Parts: sequence; structure tokens; C-alpha cells
Amino acid sequence: MSTYTLLLRLEGLLQSWGVRSRFNDRDSLPRPTKSGVIGLLAAADGHDRDEGNGDFGPYLPLARLAELRFGVRADRPGELIEDFQTAGGGNYPLRPRDLILDPERAELAAPALEDATGPTFTRDVAVSIPRWYGAPKNIAPNPVSGELQAGNKHRHPHISRRWYIADGAFLAGVESTDRRLLAHLASRLDTPQRLLGLGRRSCAPSHPINAGIRPGPLEDVLATTPLLPRPAAPACAAWFEVPPHTPGSVPHNDQPVSFSSRHRTHQPRWEQRTTLTPPAGAST
Repeated sequence: MSTYTLLLRLEGLLQSWGVRSRFNDRDSLPRPTKSGVIGLLAAADGHDRDEGNGDFGPYLPLARLAELRFGVRADRPGELIEDFQTAGGGNYPLRPRDLILDPERAELAAPALEDATGPTFTRDVAVSIPRWYGAPKNIAPNPVSGELQAGNKHRHPHISRRWYIADGAFLAGVESTDRRLLAHLASRLDTPQRLLGLGRRSCAPSHPINAGIRPGPLEDVLATTPLLPRPAAPACAAWFEVPPHTPGSVPHNDQPVSFSSRHRTHQPRWEQRTTLTPPAGAST
């Protein structure tokens, strides 16, 4: 039975392929993961994370996509960089609506309002209202009086660390004996049903992702397809999915089982690292 490989060009200013990203700590492997690439294909196909309670509609079920054999080649590994982010820090200007929703703070601000209305409704509000941080949140009617009030008056900055691959270029592939399936996915990559990103929605690809379907298994196709422009070296590292416990292979917990927002699940798969020396490609 013939085997075919769909190639995906994963190149952009930034990309991020996390394996344990949770809450404020968003990691990235130095190469694309199978879960991330299958997620990209699922997004292109219009996949519903919860799979519509079993009604798959016009998109393929995740189990069908997860069966594809995965491999990736690092033509230009790029550089891992950290992005330290804070959101919501600093003293925000006081607004009239904030006083309406928070009688306690309105009383504290009253002296300054009587002396000089203008400066109080600026960032100088911290002088007149101790512990002022920002706009009140969780606004709802008071259960007794019925007046609107803020349920959260003491906010704090949100801090996160996010890792990205800068200026990376990878050639990934998914292998199958079902050429019609690969042709369907290639078509979806050209006309995606959802926004496509390189591991995250914010990481836009700089080139079309669909790099065509080639006859042959992953190893042969990635070894013979020319290098992407500006390769780091004539030889490049590559990783191929192999049967469990294959000699020289290691497990990775990035085999997608469910992309559900509430019950995202992965299981281990095995991959083997090797070095390839593909033919030279275009210079630009």
C-alpha cells in the first residue's frame, strides 16, 4: 500500500509549542509538537473543541487526525526567547462612574474633589484615595439597597512568562496511506475555517503552510525535500514518530486525545531523533 506525506511549512517571526503551559507559565519546546500541528490541522478543518457531542458535522474527528504519523525537521531552529508580561499594573485615572459604584471611595475622594475637580480625575488619584488601583470589577446590584456596587475593589497586576521561538523555520509532515485525507487537509490549509497560528493564535505564519503532498514515508520525504530559505546549516535535526519502545526513541506526552477546553487530554507517543542533510533550497 502506497504511503504519502503532507508537508507543512512552519515559519514566522514568533512561534510557540508548549507541552506543559498552564496559567501564567507558558513554555515552548524548541520545535513543533505533534499536538500543536494536529491542532493546527484541526483548526483549518473547522474542528469544534468539544466535537459537538459526537456530531462531527463538516469536520473530521480528532481521533482521525491523531492517527496521522508525525515528523518535523528544523531547517532554522531559531532562538528561544522569554517574554515577561504584566497586565493591569499602575494607578488608573479615577472616573465619575467609579465613585458612583463605590460609595466608600467616593467619600475618600470628596475632599480632593472639593478642592480641585480636575486633578482628582487623573493618575494623581492615589494621593486622595489610599490603595487605589484601577476600575472596580464584578459590578452588581447590592442585595439590600439594589444600588450598583463593585464586588472587587482590590485588583493586582497579572504577571506571566511566555516563551517563544524567534525566527524559526521548520518543515513538518504528517504521513498516511489515505491520500484523499491528506488532500482534504491540504485544501483546508489553503482555505482555513478558523484562524491559524504557529502554536498560538498570536503567532502568525509568514508563508503559506501547505507545502504539498509527496509520495513516500516521512523519512524519505523530509530527507529529499530542499531546505527552506536561510537554513542554519547544511545538516539539520529531525524527529520522527516511531512505534513504542523502539531502540533509541524517547516518549513525549503530546499525542492529542481531546482538545476540550475543560478536559484537554494527551497521552505519550514515541519519537526518534536523527540528522538529515537535505538538498539545498532557494536562497530567498
